[in-house]
Amino acid sequence: MKKSYPQPISNRYELMDTWEKVHKGSIPSNIHISKEIQDSWKRSKFYGVDPYKKTNTNILDEYSFKQRLEANKSLLNLTIPAMEALYSITKGSGFCITIADKDGYILKRIGDEDELAFTAYSNFKEGANWSEEVMGTNAVGLVLIYDRPIQVFGYEHYCKCACTSTCSAAPIHDLSGKIIGVLDLTGPYKLVNAHTLGMVEASAKAIEREMELSDAYYNIRLANLQKKAIIESISEGLFAVDQHGKITHINKRASDLLEIKIEDCLNKNIHEVLPADNIYFFNTISSGRTTYGETMLIKTNKEKKKFMVNCTPLKDQRSSASNGVVVILHELHAVVNKIIGNTPNITFDSLIGESTSFKSALAQARIAAETDSNILLIGESGTGKDLFAQAIHNASNRRKETFLAINCAAIPRELISSELFGYEEGAFTGARRGGNPGKFELADQGTIFLDEIGEMPLDLQASLLRVLEEKNIIRLGGKEFIPINVRVISATNKDLEKEIKKGNFRHDLFFRLRVVSINIPPLRERKGDIPILAEHFAKSIGSRIGKNINKI
Repeated sequence: MKKSYPQPISNRYELMDTWEKVHKGSIPSNIHISKEIQDSWKRSKFYGVDPYKKTNTNILDEYSFKQRLEANKSLLNLTIPAMEALYSITKGSGFCITIADKDGYILKRIGDEDELAFTAYSNFKEGANWSEEVMGTNAVGLVLIYDRPIQVFGYEHYCKCACTSTCSAAPIHDLSGKIIGVLDLTGPYKLVNAHTLGMVEASAKAIEREMELSDAYYNIRLANLQKKAIIESISEGLFAVDQHGKITHINKRASDLLEIKIEDCLNKNIHEVLPADNIYFFNTISSGRTTYGETMLIKTNKEKKKFMVNCTPLKDQRSSASNGVVVILHELHAVVNKIIGNTPNITFDSLIGESTSFKSALAQARIAAETDSNILLIGESGTGKDLFAQAIHNASNRRKETFLAINCAAIPRELISSELFGYEEGAFTGARRGGNPGKFELADQGTIFLDEIGEMPLDLQASLLRVLEEKNIIRLGGKEFIPINVRVISATNKDLEKEIKKGNFRHDLFFRLRVVSINIPPLRERKGDIPILAEHFAKSIGSRIGKNINKI
């Protein structure tokens, strides 16, 4: 809007006289009134605004003003610092800085005592409405209509009570582009200057940029909260490292599994957090390759643990370089129990019997459970050898680890080696991609129950003997020795000493398996336990099917 002011206007009385002339249609030749101002005068007249009102009387009561402040709290939080910064530049110049809301209500003023007194003359103060509908042509009202920076000088104001001032105002927009406020710089008419409008416009733009930054920060913070919630909702351990090996994210499950505190490992290199001899694990993380379900032994600061590990590199689409990796840790025995379902539920308290032979077997089993020695359970089919195996495991120091039961007679001869010891990718036709861990590997730190051990082929007996002696395995088709720590409980319904004489069972393996030997008597040798067992089964089965059986 091009400005043309009569020069000079010596005093406020001359300015008021000029205001009278222009508003009565006698516009001096050296004054140009823009179309926007003239249109605003017309609207002001249409609204019924009294140009001779002595002051603005449209002012909010205290309660209504507090409500409006609360409704514009976020606007004020952003604009007040900018107003204070602008005031530090204009201090002592005679200008007063104000912020109005989208309806034209003044929310806040900043200025010296004299400056605030000058604007108070026409009630240009907190709570007053300076929209065009209320006060006619003024900078705040025009900005709300034209949505651009505007400067209004003296006689351009519709109301005479405001004609001794000059006002420069600029709109403040929200992120959708809607006006949410007006920043205004008001002072005596003698201070009119085109640069004033530029200062206000620059400050309004700075507020809008601050609003964008605040919104971006909020969205980032919200995204981080969502990311944290997602990470913590995963039941497996999860952590991420950047291209330098620095841990950027870790959930509580991972910190528990690795026995490290979250606050002690964030932004630290993985090499600083875990012992140095986790070389294979470190190399896998830094290799940039994808791994899925790879079994790894990871040493924490307290112990060694076995995990199934997934690694997903963070690839930049613009380059093939890795920007880090996301690692998921599956606790191996938990995965095994979930997939295979060999959860041992039987304890010694579950084994019922009062006969001397049965109590003797129980006593031997309780003693054996306290050791890590291999156990051979001997008994006919149906005597409960598998139940004894579960009870021994649950009473041992391995009770929290994996329990795997394998029936050596039920696995085809050609598959038993890969089932027990696993295989590498490509070991044979149809081998699973990435290979597959065997039962011994899956049962690491736990217990493996080899039922029907007498049915194991002789060539596999030699492999089992080597595993028991050397405490490690080699997958079928593999070269790497994988250390294991497994307690072996085996069971048979055969007389293995006779099988040894026949050449069907290895003598050295027999003694490796039979460190502790427990004979489990058949029911015909403990007939006194039949009533006890009958009563027990009547109650347990009855409750399961909803029947109340009093006696048999």
